[in-house]
Amino acid sequence: MDHNIIDIVQSQVIAAVKNKKDLDAAIQSNANIVFVLTGNITTTKHYIDRLKQAGKQTFVHFDFIDGLANSKGAIQYIAEVWKPVGIITTKSNLIKYAKEEGLMTIQRLFLIDRNALNKGVDIAHHCRPDAIEALPGLMPTIIDEMTRMTKLPIIAGGLIGSKQDILNGLEAGALAVSSGDPKLWNLDL
Repeated sequence: MDHNIIDIVQSQVIAAVKNKKDLDAAIQSNANIVFVLTGNITTTKHYIDRLKQAGKQTFVHFDFIDGLANSKGAIQYIAEVWKPVGIITTKSNLIKYAKEEGLMTIQRLFLIDRNALNKGVDIAHHCRPDAIEALPGLMPTIIDEMTRMTKLPIIAGGLIGSKQDILNGLEAGALAVSSGDPKLWNLDL
């Protein structure tokens, strides 16, 4: 890919679509990036196609798509047939495969304690995703600390329930904030 994630962020609110019923809200939203966290091997391409027709930059959360094996072949299939902008995953080997296929990558980290933070940043430095999605995103102090630990862009996500949560994440240094709440997808940020 000849562009990076910073270049494609227009709205700093990312629509995280967790179920099919929210797809239309994402299509009509101000969010220009959509994370697809629902679907299976027969429905996901349709979701991506609809989002792309609406001008959305789409990332598929690999770990949440039913019917995919954790394999290089599955990543090749996504890249060649579904053609999203990129994938999100917790699995560093899939980050490597996706990069080989020209997909952008977001490494999702669950920050349950200091050890998870340190280990997660180390893993990200090793596999070099385009960004890190830090969950839960309600920890501005930790987001700020992460921005000093890595030059990789940080996306705050998980448990984001208000405009203030989004503003706190952005103030702490996050590039963008992902939310599964359609009411937050049209904030003008």
